[in-house]
Amino acid sequence: MGIQTINPTRRNFLIGTGLVIGVALASRTKAAAALIQGAPAGPAGPASEFNAFVRIAPDSTVTVLSKHIEFGQGPYTGLTTLVAEELDADWSQMRAAAAPADETYKNLAFGLQGTGGSTSIANSYEQMRKAGATARAMLVAAAAEEWGVPAEEITVSKGRIAHAASGKESGFGELADKAATMDAPSDPALKDPKDFVLIGTDRPKLDTPEKTNGKAVFTLDVLADNMMIAMVAHPAHFGATVQSFDDTAARQIPDVVDIQQIPQGIAVYAENTYAALKARDALKIVWDLTTAESRSSEEIYEDYRALFSGEGLEAANEGDVDGASSANGITTMHSDLVFPFLAHAPMEPLDAVLIKQEDGSIDCYNGSQFPGQDKAAIAEVCGVDASKVRVNMQLAGGSFGRRAQFGSPYMREAAAAFKASGMDRPIKHMWTREDDIRGGFYRPIYVHAIKGAIDSEGNIVAWDHKIAGQSIMNKTELDETTVEGASDLPYAIPNRRVYAHQTELPVPILWWRSVGHTHTAFAVETFLDEMLEKAGKDPLEGRLALLGEHPRHTAVLKKVAEIADWGTPAPEGRQRGVAVHKSFNTYVAEIAEVSIGEDGAPKVHKVWCAVDCGVAVNPNIIRAQMEGGIGYGLGAILYDQITLGDGGRVVQSNFHDYRSLRINEMPEVEVAIIPSNEPPTGVGEPGTPPIGPAVANAWRRLTGQPVRRLPIAGNLVS
Repeated sequence: MGIQTINPTRRNFLIGTGLVIGVALASRTKAAAALIQGAPAGPAGPASEFNAFVRIAPDSTVTVLSKHIEFGQGPYTGLTTLVAEELDADWSQMRAAAAPADETYKNLAFGLQGTGGSTSIANSYEQMRKAGATARAMLVAAAAEEWGVPAEEITVSKGRIAHAASGKESGFGELADKAATMDAPSDPALKDPKDFVLIGTDRPKLDTPEKTNGKAVFTLDVLADNMMIAMVAHPAHFGATVQSFDDTAARQIPDVVDIQQIPQGIAVYAENTYAALKARDALKIVWDLTTAESRSSEEIYEDYRALFSGEGLEAANEGDVDGASSANGITTMHSDLVFPFLAHAPMEPLDAVLIKQEDGSIDCYNGSQFPGQDKAAIAEVCGVDASKVRVNMQLAGGSFGRRAQFGSPYMREAAAAFKASGMDRPIKHMWTREDDIRGGFYRPIYVHAIKGAIDSEGNIVAWDHKIAGQSIMNKTELDETTVEGASDLPYAIPNRRVYAHQTELPVPILWWRSVGHTHTAFAVETFLDEMLEKAGKDPLEGRLALLGEHPRHTAVLKKVAEIADWGTPAPEGRQRGVAVHKSFNTYVAEIAEVSIGEDGAPKVHKVWCAVDCGVAVNPNIIRAQMEGGIGYGLGAILYDQITLGDGGRVVQSNFHDYRSLRINEMPEVEVAIIPSNEPPTGVGEPGTPPIGPAVANAWRRLTGQPVRRLPIAGNLVS
């Protein structure tokens, strides 16, 4: 089950007759038209020539083409809900499939095709509703012409088109072909939110059944006739290059086809995965370490701390921090925090299948977060025109930022391996778990230094914050991803200064679920909590007093306090901690209840969460994403770190020493969604930032030990 076999001479495109609709898009290219996949196939025949978001088949099933990859975060269901609402379809007839790699399907937040930044629903909310409304209007126009009745007398409800006076009624499928000939309205009317039927109600995820019964196809499941497995030997030090290699022993292993040097390392080609792994292990490679990173993590931390004595890049500077900190009656506090490299560790490591067709074109099958860039990378590396490259979008087993690589370095490696093979046979290029854990593209190391001042009345009057770390955006000027969540504090502190020191390392880095908020939320919310305690203030009431001009922060804090019954004593041996943070325009407050576990590390029993993400398109997915973000963030702050040992080699290699949260360690989570008429914002990432500081704040109150270094379990103070 779940295996898809590709015949290189015959593309498996599922195209049937029906109605295909898009809104506010350029004309769909022939490549895009040819690559509509995953929808239920109708009778043989070409699809009607429309821009494509909505596809209606003769059996009245409606397939929504998702411009965003589905790797568990829910766009297939969310985008389909938006279309179904305005189409007045019945939920049972709705389907979802991946849109092709084509800039027709660009992310309106990015200006290019891609998924990330918790933007899938936010950038598509009006666009996909208009797609549904357009399809509805065209179906109504077709019915009016077919039945000879006024269009305004026609109703659509639960997937049925009807004219009460004449008694005529139809499903979508019977009118789909005729509707394709109707003029599409340029600006279809959208429903008043008070009339929503599907938006705002729980819907099961469309991709869940096949993911639970084994029918879902991921890139690892894609096979091609005569396919080779390609694996690349990489250096153990970041920045190292091949000086020389001996493949004599590797070539003696049965089923090894070839071995070639490529820019990224030494590529091994074999008839099966076992042979590829054995041959790769048998290679004797001499690496040139001239430009490699040779420092340990500890040495990097010290080098970062030394930067704070110099001038950084100004991110915020209000009032007179130095004057306020040195006034009479002032109490000062400071906190120095260390955040390690973090790997993304998705369940499915990176992989891709590449096939050259008889006409010289190339098909790629992979779970791509930026398919347009992957397409361009394949074209450039393999020396073909981009119009001859097709990226066939697959489901992906997680990402958390891992697949969102600008410049597509992974796809460049896959394409380089394919080109070096001669491109005569299809290849499946694969990374193992060890390749991925040791492969870089980490959340960077960050070091923070914060100083604060409290006056004699217990008011926080000054905040001086310094951050050192690599620029994810590879900028020499201020990188906002370094300081987001710190430079835009919602708290009313009159004197505030935030500076960044951006560093350069050979270690490749990347955004990690919630990007800069992964560390800034922790630093801000733990230090603020310590200052409120020093001032003798309740951590929740103290925050509320500082958030007077931020009603949405205030609302989630009050709601989470309500559902957690804040103010009542925690059970014996436990303490509660609170944190609130805005990221990706979504407001999340969390309270964690913590005890000391048998191993001496925090045991988190329950997490209460309140979220304001604007219009709640599908509360079921919102709750799931909050739960998932909490679990993912909790595992990281308790256990995870990528460590460079002596000489700069990565210490960790797999889930035994870079582990995920175990199911028995997952706390009970209760989520409250704030009702809102604001435009929807993201939920894929914002649940992650508050969990770390909420747990750390509870831990400090429980043990008296502030958390200055992550992960907590790896840095316990005895």
